[in-house]
Amino acid sequence: MTTLELWTYSIVGVTFALYIGIAIWARAKTTGDFYVAGGGVHPVANGMATAADWMSAASFISMAGMIAFGGYGGSVFLMGWTGGYVLLALLLAPYLRKFGKFTVPEFIGDRYYSQTARVVAVICLILASVTYVIGQMTGIGVAFSRFLGITYEMGIIVGMGIVAVYAITGGMKGITYTQIAQYVVLIFAYTVPAIFISMNLTGNPLPQLGLGSEYVADGTASGLTLLAKLDQVVTDLGFKEYTTQVMGSSLNMFVYTLSLMIGTAGLPHVIIRFFTVPKVRDARFSAGWALVFIAILYTTAPAVGAMARLNLMDTIQIGPVGSETGNLVYDERPDWFKRWETTGLLKWEDKNDDGRIQYYDDKNEAFAAKAESFGWKGNEMVTVNNDIMVLANPEIANLPAWVIALVVAGGLAAALSTAAGLLLAISSSISHDLLKGVFMPKISEKKELMAGRLSMIGAIILAGYLGMNPPGFAAGTVAIAFGLAASSIFPALMLGIFAKRMNTAGAVTGMIAGISVTLLYVFQHKGIFFIPGTEFLAPELGMGPDWFFGISPNAFGAVGALVNFVVAIVVSKFAAAPPEHIQHLVEDVRIPRGSGVATGH
Repeated sequence: MTTLELWTYSIVGVTFALYIGIAIWARAKTTGDFYVAGGGVHPVANGMATAADWMSAASFISMAGMIAFGGYGGSVFLMGWTGGYVLLALLLAPYLRKFGKFTVPEFIGDRYYSQTARVVAVICLILASVTYVIGQMTGIGVAFSRFLGITYEMGIIVGMGIVAVYAITGGMKGITYTQIAQYVVLIFAYTVPAIFISMNLTGNPLPQLGLGSEYVADGTASGLTLLAKLDQVVTDLGFKEYTTQVMGSSLNMFVYTLSLMIGTAGLPHVIIRFFTVPKVRDARFSAGWALVFIAILYTTAPAVGAMARLNLMDTIQIGPVGSETGNLVYDERPDWFKRWETTGLLKWEDKNDDGRIQYYDDKNEAFAAKAESFGWKGNEMVTVNNDIMVLANPEIANLPAWVIALVVAGGLAAALSTAAGLLLAISSSISHDLLKGVFMPKISEKKELMAGRLSMIGAIILAGYLGMNPPGFAAGTVAIAFGLAASSIFPALMLGIFAKRMNTAGAVTGMIAGISVTLLYVFQHKGIFFIPGTEFLAPELGMGPDWFFGISPNAFGAVGALVNFVVAIVVSKFAAAPPEHIQHLVEDVRIPRGSGVATGH
């Protein structure tokens, strides 16, 4: 066993034991414990748990990789995901907490006085959550297969087993306190390597500041900031300038950001976290604390992405472009390169039989003539998967084995924490909303708790199967899940809180129309995804007339949300207004207690 494997097994093993121990300590004994952790979680603790629930494998593993290859265009993820939390804190969390229900479908069912609305909400929730959980299972499989020497499938099975122990045993109560521990693990795992690498490249220990600090090569100041150096390196090889590169059109970037924002505010597994605090004001404070905890990672991610891209380019391009020593000799490639090749996430093809690695933008017509004069016959790095950048970055930078092992534990913590939240949202929608809410309203609490645990088992098995056999429409990115939540759940919640005359017909038709339009667009373009780092290199992926106004499938949730709003409002005009008690209920939820007492209004 290598030193790295020993460190990885040790650190991952300790963290897994911690998660299981917490679950046993925080065992759920009632449905209140299982669904909302008894409603007594402190807002700071809930903020930390919410941050872990939110920062999934996509945030930990993929986001910096997408920024590494998407450059400035990668800001859509930072702005979209953090902006969504602002929407959640201001427009949804306190009002939903005041309503006092266990689940999002329960709120929709009661607010729209309809079991049909509740069932439609359950279907939308399951579609969004299952799509999202596929990404978490993929992250678990990649981390296990690369660092623990087991197959991708076996990695998913081990991950399923760990989640099953603490999620089924503890429910929301166990998940909450486990997620607090997972937050601590993942934030240390993300920031410690970033500090090391920032020190190596700039001498600045703060990655956020290192991004704009002077780049230092072999102890010699370059006279360029790190970003300026990266711009120079990528443009020398025909790639677009890192700091000005965008994702398609400006319209697509705007719509993509909006889709991620409202999708964040509509994700059920995030919303239910705000049902776990004692008071309404605690829900708002929880969202605020979550933003603080999230910001630590999200402000570090741009630095991690830029530094990872620079390290990768410097490793392969070891001299002047086009010179005899300008490219790495394949047989002399470093060990980290060999290890990632075995996963299939990094692939090289010798197109000109020179035994060297040419890595450049072979779709750049202006650079093509220069590349031809060098004897290059195409980009030979045929696969550089976004997801390897965070996990491989410490290896590329030659950091200690314990740091690399810490990153693995952090990636697993991020994937497991979000997977647990998603699985709880799915299982509670089945046991509480469908079983108790629709089919067996008189079921005892003990039987409902058992049904919740059985539903959790079923959800875990489904998630594992889809992780091993992902459907085509979900293979690109979990951004699709945000689009599904944005187009279905977010408008129903917003209208339910702020439009007292919104009725059953409007809400139901709006949800169906929004999610249907989004799914149809995604399925129509299945296999055509807006993946940062490839979209500007491969126009054949479908950009242009094949996309509605140039809007990618991953960004289409905002359009679906607009359809939802329009259909709901129009249909509601032709249907009977909600009963008076429902309209009064909406006003009571939205207006603070005591309002108007002093004036008598």
